[in-house]
Amino acid sequence: MFSLHWLLAVFVLALLQAPGTRAAPLESPDGALMVEASLDAEGRPGYQLFRNGEAVIGRSPLGVSLQHTVFRDALTMVSVSEPTRVAERYRLKTGKKAVVSYEANESRQCMANTDSQKLCVTFRLSNDGLAYRYEFPDASDHEFQILSEHSGVQFFPETRAWLQPKAEAQSGWKNTNPSYEEDYRQEISVGVPSTTESGWVFPALFRYHETWILLSEAGMDGGYPGSNLAQESADGLYRLRFPQDAEVVADGGLLPRMRAPFHSPWRLIAVGDLATIVHSTLGTDLAEPLAFDDTGFVEPGVAVWSWGLLKDDSVVFDVQAEFVNYAAWMNWPYVLVDVNWDRNIGYEKIADLAAYAAKKDVGLFLWYNSSGDWNQTDYSPKSRLLTRADRRAEFQRLQGIGIRGIKVDFFPGDGASVMKYYVDILSDAADFGLMVNFHGTTLPRGLQRTYPNLVTSEAVKGFEMVTFFQDFADQEATHVAMLPFTRNLFDPMDFTPMVLGDIPGIERRTSNGFQLALPVLFTSGVQHLVTTPEQMSAVPESVRDYLRQLPGQWDESRFLDGYPGRYVVIARRSGKRWYVVGINAGTEARMFAPDLSFVPARMGSLIADGDQPRKLVLAEVSTGHPEIAVAPSSGFVMIFNN
Repeated sequence: MFSLHWLLAVFVLALLQAPGTRAAPLESPDGALMVEASLDAEGRPGYQLFRNGEAVIGRSPLGVSLQHTVFRDALTMVSVSEPTRVAERYRLKTGKKAVVSYEANESRQCMANTDSQKLCVTFRLSNDGLAYRYEFPDASDHEFQILSEHSGVQFFPETRAWLQPKAEAQSGWKNTNPSYEEDYRQEISVGVPSTTESGWVFPALFRYHETWILLSEAGMDGGYPGSNLAQESADGLYRLRFPQDAEVVADGGLLPRMRAPFHSPWRLIAVGDLATIVHSTLGTDLAEPLAFDDTGFVEPGVAVWSWGLLKDDSVVFDVQAEFVNYAAWMNWPYVLVDVNWDRNIGYEKIADLAAYAAKKDVGLFLWYNSSGDWNQTDYSPKSRLLTRADRRAEFQRLQGIGIRGIKVDFFPGDGASVMKYYVDILSDAADFGLMVNFHGTTLPRGLQRTYPNLVTSEAVKGFEMVTFFQDFADQEATHVAMLPFTRNLFDPMDFTPMVLGDIPGIERRTSNGFQLALPVLFTSGVQHLVTTPEQMSAVPESVRDYLRQLPGQWDESRFLDGYPGRYVVIARRSGKRWYVVGINAGTEARMFAPDLSFVPARMGSLIADGDQPRKLVLAEVSTGHPEIAVAPSSGFVMIFNN
């Protein structure tokens, strides 16, 4: 039975579109979303998305160019499948929920070009958005190369955007860009060009009237480059682009080279109100399924990290032993030993440190430099992971001394060879029971579902930049208030949050209440906290108790209130305990009154800022609609035990 929304959308299309070949519209399971795909009168493929009967984007282009043929115009429709239901249930080791159920309706359209070659597009429409991917179904012994996609999203002029530029390849410190560490442009008009030729990164957030729209991609299997949005978006048309030439590993490829049958990653468009966007799991729903079965060695949790505030000089045996004691004191499971540990400590003493830590139920992560010749960094260990033989020998050695994970830094970008390098590291690390943290890196794009030993990834302008630059410290609050709606929406993020004291050479702008909210506000399989033992000893015991019990995984999350770059309130549950955190990034005080009727407990505890930015107060708080006044650049934490 056709819905009123469907009939209205078809009527609008009939009035506005030129005649062409049009398939039957595809609806979401709840009927609120509809996608209509068609060939126009010139045989150009395109699609349009509707929410509650209203078009939320204009007709948007599809197509692919291969080395020897093009699928862009003069196409003819070969077949259109009947809609089928897709239903999956899967588990995540890291993210905003532990068990995810995904439902969507799917349809496949196949088209032929003037060379009689066939391209299919599979559309999936769930209650929280649209996904599509290109498929080459006819088996072939010949390898072919995809040169470009003609995928795009046509936004209406009234649409506003929240976007992060992508840095130019080989730019920045020691030629380490791009690493997804630029400042967001907030609430700009569509059509404003990026400040870089590389364009805009994913996720890209937009708002059209009361509908929020987020663009990204998922389903990376190591054979396709990571893509992003082009620099120019004349008239609101945002096109997909492949990486710059330099975004490759040594002697590696940039573009996808494949033998059919083959499919591209999913292009995803999350759509709905802001709560729908924040609750969406499309980034993992569309990822490749679990690549290995034994996931018992993946144990999310909190890590201490000396380098965050104390930098290079702290990576010596005695200081790291102190941080092992610190982790044990706080009941946290991990210590991250950062750059140059091989020079300053050495393998033999690292084995001693690992043994000492194990006696205190603490495990070690060790830092590695990914790079060969693609940048000018000299931090070590360097280039020990480039070949499979070297990588596996190193991982076997780490396994033998009880190392729990690795942090791998300084990747060259998003080319196909780099994406394969990520997958190869994760696959080999899993064979030796090692968790992985990628830094100086790209967006994970759901890779943590396929390889759950990917416990976190940087790809963000994180806390270390606060320690380097006063101008970024000045805007920390507004930057942080962007991240739950963009970078950290689908993928784990190693922001390395929470400092509770002074930052050498920097004047802090955010309060301790703000900082205490971040380990709950941000999702990361391993949450690297930067505050030092001395700073931790200065806070009230009630604060330490809260931090000692920080969960490594979340069973459930709820968006309660917020607006990108201004403020956010989020609740997360681990077992029977609910945590509710909020931050105010505005320039004026804000009164929060979140609806906590879903929390079974009647009373809980509140940690908030006192009359000074470093002073914290503890109070009882009731569920219902508790009112909390939050000053600028401040925040709060509420804890409820059922």
